[in-house]
Amino acid sequence: MYVKLIQPRMIKRPMDTELKTRMSPPLGLLTVMNVLRDKHHVRIENENIRPIEYYDGPDIVGISVTVDTLPRAIEIAAHFRKRGIPVVAGGIHITTAPDTIPEDAFDALCIGPAELTWPRIVTDYERGQLQPVYRCKGTLTGADIVSPAYDAIDKQDYLYCNIVHTSRGCPFRCDFCYNSCGSHAYVKRPIDDVLRDIHTVGRKHIMFIDDNFAGDSAWTKKLLHAITPLEIRWNAAVSLNAALDEELLDLMKRSGCEGLFIGLESVNEDSLRDVHKGQNSLDRAERAVYNIHQRGMMVNASFVFGLDGDTSDTFRRTLDWIIRHRIETVTSHIMTPYPGTVLYERLKTEGRILTDDLSLYNTANVVYQPKHMSPEELKAGYLWMYRQIYSFRNILRRMPKKPDQRAAYLMFNLLYRKFGRFSDWLCRHVGFGRIGWLGEKLSRYLR
Repeated sequence: MYVKLIQPRMIKRPMDTELKTRMSPPLGLLTVMNVLRDKHHVRIENENIRPIEYYDGPDIVGISVTVDTLPRAIEIAAHFRKRGIPVVAGGIHITTAPDTIPEDAFDALCIGPAELTWPRIVTDYERGQLQPVYRCKGTLTGADIVSPAYDAIDKQDYLYCNIVHTSRGCPFRCDFCYNSCGSHAYVKRPIDDVLRDIHTVGRKHIMFIDDNFAGDSAWTKKLLHAITPLEIRWNAAVSLNAALDEELLDLMKRSGCEGLFIGLESVNEDSLRDVHKGQNSLDRAERAVYNIHQRGMMVNASFVFGLDGDTSDTFRRTLDWIIRHRIETVTSHIMTPYPGTVLYERLKTEGRILTDDLSLYNTANVVYQPKHMSPEELKAGYLWMYRQIYSFRNILRRMPKKPDQRAAYLMFNLLYRKFGRFSDWLCRHVGFGRIGWLGEKLSRYLR
């Protein structure tokens, strides 16, 4: 049987170029491929790379759906369904908010991890008994997690392919995060499986793409001991509390960590309390940044603007804090109430949701009524932050104190952010896969 898996085209934010769409391959679809390919012919098509082939005769189609790509996924599905080819929708949005999916959009919904759903989907299809909804039966364990089909990646299509996950989910339940949905759990993989994936990738730089690489610090310390002899260099995302564990940070540095992505979210503690981000505080954030910098590692700090404690002064206060603490790179978001999250339900109850156009739910648009700002003020402040952070003046003011970090820092801030359109043009003319060194440098900062 021929199974076609599709990644819909992402909606770029104002500061994004094609570099963002080409940064790394879709591991979720590569995992589905590995679940099925022993018994079936499986092909992945990423619309960010090239147009979808609609007429090559798949038996069944699977589409990975995030909230903002849902409208496009419905359009893609219609092309296949009108020719009698059934379409299954899965992915994070389907799992967390299946009630938002129009009844006639897809033939089946895949709710939950692929390992425990897709084998049943293809079996039922072959029997002519495809069901409208497939929910994960039982509890996913770390041993159930299937490695992506790394050998199926066309490395000429992406800047960076050295990506590995050690866990799924996060132990925290922040109101605005998908992990606040009842369907999400935190699951760690067997360490031997992680080591096998690192060996399969076969490169000396790895980007761990977990939601929270250090969700269980005791387990993470065991993993760090195991990867230290490999002499790799790596980056990952962690929650703030991990950066307060100095033993953990020492192990990270010793095992090859170059930088950490941390969701600091806000310099306004009232805002953090409103979304139950209890593990964060301004004092803890300052100590965390200090601890990371003391060990020669860099920080990619994520901030969310528009939380209920935020005012128009929040943007300037945040910028001053970022510069004062020499944060190497910043990822900014407009608070976005994803359907299925605690935040969405609260704002909906309060009558503050402004639009049901899910294509706007990509953290670059204001889709709700802020509490202490107008939607226009919030959008303008968000764009102002990016212009200020990546101005020449503030790039220089945030320069790392350690000389050996400055080349990578300037490469990201200039080639990716400041002159991203030029770098995009260069990659398209030279070939994304041919300048993998750029992807390796940028991966130290991106999430």
